[in-house]
Amino acid sequence: MPTNTFTDLCRINVKGGDGGAGCMSFRREAFVPKGGPDGGDGGDGGSVVLVTDPQLSSLIDYRYKHHFKAERGTHGQGARRHGRAGEDLVLRVPLGTVVRELDPQTMEPAYEIADLTQPSQRVVVAPGGAGGRGNIHFVTSVRRAPAFAEKGEPALDHWIELEMKLMADAALVGMPSVGKSSLIARLSAARPKIADYPFTTLVPNLGVVRAKTGASFVVADVPGLIEGASEGRGLGHEFLRHIERTALILHVVDLTGGYEGRDPLEDYRTINSELAAYAQELASRSQIVLANKCDMPGTEDALGRLREAAEADGHAFFAVSAVTGEGLEDFTTACAAEVAELRSRIEPTAILPDFNEAVERERQRRDRAVQIRMESRGIWRVSGGLVERMVVQTDWDNDEAIAYLQHRFDRMGLDAKLAAAGCQAGDEVRILGFAFDYEGEGAQDAYDELEEELAASDEEGE
Repeated sequence: MPTNTFTDLCRINVKGGDGGAGCMSFRREAFVPKGGPDGGDGGDGGSVVLVTDPQLSSLIDYRYKHHFKAERGTHGQGARRHGRAGEDLVLRVPLGTVVRELDPQTMEPAYEIADLTQPSQRVVVAPGGAGGRGNIHFVTSVRRAPAFAEKGEPALDHWIELEMKLMADAALVGMPSVGKSSLIARLSAARPKIADYPFTTLVPNLGVVRAKTGASFVVADVPGLIEGASEGRGLGHEFLRHIERTALILHVVDLTGGYEGRDPLEDYRTINSELAAYAQELASRSQIVLANKCDMPGTEDALGRLREAAEADGHAFFAVSAVTGEGLEDFTTACAAEVAELRSRIEPTAILPDFNEAVERERQRRDRAVQIRMESRGIWRVSGGLVERMVVQTDWDNDEAIAYLQHRFDRMGLDAKLAAAGCQAGDEVRILGFAFDYEGEGAQDAYDELEEELAASDEEGE
């Protein structure tokens, strides 16, 4: 059974590596009965990174494998030995790949992360978790021997969508079986499947065309469109997206009308209407009209009417034959010149756009957001990336670590936000699978008292 090896849209799950846990340790030396803290930090987890590779022509690598995870960081150790950072996982994608975040509930695209159009562009789609801090970081003037450390930060785990849009200079468009595949086979070294029935081409084909002047350009053979393609009929949306990337549209019309005996002029208008309906900008894009099969008898009237309509619309017009080669030399020369002109209008970019800074800034903005809602009378649910991560990183078997978590909550203003939402002292606050009693404004005072008690305990031990 033949397989379709062209894949231009897929969804994958990406997860960075979790951060390693920090270490709670104290220095042990001869004749030093109680040394200071020396627990090392956990290593940062690796990130999942997309990198464009000009040698790739599809997203086939992600058609059957959908889950990708970077290496986690290792745990910290005593004697200030820090854990090793996890290796990044690099996923290679073709030029023209658009990356979108998917909504976890609906699995629909939520926003665009990056549009990768240049070789070797990189974007981090799943940053690794930060390593937990060892107890050497929690020494204060009153807490000289902290007996706790942070657990590693859990990494981002989410679904993204990859969509590849062909990077071609020109795209052959038209109704099914008008001769697009025959033309690209005649003009280039591409060898697409050719047959005398509709929808022979099920995947786009790329070919390099060289004019007699020595100039060359890349042309894409896009599968045939039908009326209603802009609304998703036939192969509509699957292949109209590829035309968006091309600077020049090569509109192929069958002068014979095909087996259905269609009117060539009506075909011409139908395709232009579908292009405009899909994206209005396509209606004003540079276009060359190719009247194919001009060698067939009885096509003179259709040729004249089509030429008149195309020139009235301001489009260059060529009568050609994919079978005999008639008109193709003049067409390739004109097409190469048009492509060169369109290329010259593109501003050179010496520096590749760096998506990572903007992506990370937006991720942190969403991460810091806190949502508070009342689940029932006296019970509140708190959610948000940062606050949930604080809870996960806390050692719940350690009173000092729990007290430090309360201190972090106070610094981020969580108690004030709960009070503003209507939470009262004694209410239950839930974060992930953990529950707390809300203590109101007295929480920070209780933390300070515990700090003093621990400090006094340290002094007595000495």
